[in-house]
Amino acid sequence: MKMIQITPGSGGTFYCENCLRDGALVRAMRLAGHEVILVPMYLPPELTGPELATEAPIFFGGLNVYLQQTSAVFRHSPRWFDRLLDSRGLLSRLARLAGMTKPQTLAEMTLSMLQGTEGRQVKELNRLLEWLAPLADQTDVVCLSNALLAGLAGPIHSRLHRPVLCFLQDEDGFLDGLGDPYSRQAWDLLKQKVRDIDGFITVSDFYSGVMRRRLDLPESKIKTVYMGIDTIGYEPAPKAPDRPTIGFLSRLCEGKGLGILFDAFAILRKDPQLSNLRLRLAGGKTREDIPFLDMQMKKLIAAGLDDAVEFLPVFDRSARIAFLRELSVLTVPEIRPASYGLYLLEALACGVPVVQPWEGVFSELLEFTGGGALYQPNRPENLAETIKPLLLDPAKARELGGWGRETVLNRFNLEQTAAELGKAVAELLQTRIE
Repeated sequence: MKMIQITPGSGGTFYCENCLRDGALVRAMRLAGHEVILVPMYLPPELTGPELATEAPIFFGGLNVYLQQTSAVFRHSPRWFDRLLDSRGLLSRLARLAGMTKPQTLAEMTLSMLQGTEGRQVKELNRLLEWLAPLADQTDVVCLSNALLAGLAGPIHSRLHRPVLCFLQDEDGFLDGLGDPYSRQAWDLLKQKVRDIDGFITVSDFYSGVMRRRLDLPESKIKTVYMGIDTIGYEPAPKAPDRPTIGFLSRLCEGKGLGILFDAFAILRKDPQLSNLRLRLAGGKTREDIPFLDMQMKKLIAAGLDDAVEFLPVFDRSARIAFLRELSVLTVPEIRPASYGLYLLEALACGVPVVQPWEGVFSELLEFTGGGALYQPNRPENLAETIKPLLLDPAKARELGGWGRETVLNRFNLEQTAAELGKAVAELLQTRIE
C-alpha cells in the first residue's frame, strides 16, 4: 500500500497522544513494507528513528496560520517570507508559547481551517496541493490525522483524485471546548465536510459510537483499529519500588484530572500505612496550564506535601520507560470520557497496573488487558479508595501489571497495528468502490 499521512505536530511541548499515535502507525506500516509519506503540519513533529524520517516540509506552519488568520496582509505575502516563518527553529521556539492564542482567535482559526478553500489559509492549502500533486500517481490513499483537517479532504479529492480517509480521536473534547457560538458552528461545518471523506478509522469502539452519533456517520464508513506501541525496550522493574509511588503520564493540565489526583493523593497520605507515599508526574505542559498548576502547588505546599511530589521535565521515549519502571501504579483521572489511552499501554508494557475512570475507553481496554482497576469518575475519594489496595499489596499490583503486559505484547504491538490498519483501509476502500 502507498499512503500519504498528514499529521499535525505539537512541537514536543507535552505528551500528545495523536502525535504518538501517528508516529506509531507510520512506523508500523513502514516496518510492514508499506510506503508511507509523512507530511507534517503546524509544528515540527517530535518523531525519532530512521523509520519515521520525512523529506516533506512543514505545511500550514503555526505562525503563518495565525498571521493569515489575523491579518489580510499575510494572506498575500511572498513565499520567501513565508518560508522564513516556517523554519523549524522558529516553530520549535513557538511551540513553547503554545496556549497563548486567545480562545476567540483559536476558535476562528478552527472554523477557517474547516472551511478549506473558503478559509483564510487558502494560500497554505494551495501550497500543500501543489506539493502533493506529483505524488498522485503513486498514492493509493491519503490519510488525515483527525477530523479537524476535514477541510482538506474536498480539495485533495479534486486535485489528486485519490480516496481520503480520516482518523478519529478526541475531536469532541476540543470542539466542545470552543464554547458557543463557535462550538455549534464548528460541529455544523464538520458535518458538511465529512461528506468529502471516504472512510474513518477510530481508536476504540466507544469513540466510534460517539462520532457516529455526532457526525451522523453510517456504520459502514467507520472501522475501529486499536493503535499499539513499539514494545521494544519496555520491561518491568526487577522488583516493586521501595517507596509506594503513584505516577501520572499525560499533559499536565486540569482536563486530565490533575486536581482530582492531587486531592486523592492528599487523602492517601493521611493513612499511616502510606505516610511515605510519593507522586511523580511527567508529560509536559503549555503556558495556559501554568495558572492551574501554580494553584495546585499552593494547595500541596499548604498541606505540607510538596516534598512528596516530583515533576519530571523530560518525557521522551527513554525517559518515559525509566519513569514508568519506578511506579507502583499509574493513573490519569480524565475528567471527560477519553477515546483512548496510549499511556495506559505504555504503563502495562512495563508491568505497571493502572487505575482509570469507569467511562470512555477504559472499561474497553481493561477488559482486554485485565491490567488494573476502574473507579467512578471525578471524585478523589473514589480514586483514593481504588488505588489504596494496590499500594498496600505490591504483589497483587505486580500480578495485575503482569497480566496487562502480556496482553500488550501480544495484542497491542506494532505488527498487530499494521495488520489491522491495512485490513481496515482495504475494507473502507472496497466499500467506497461498491
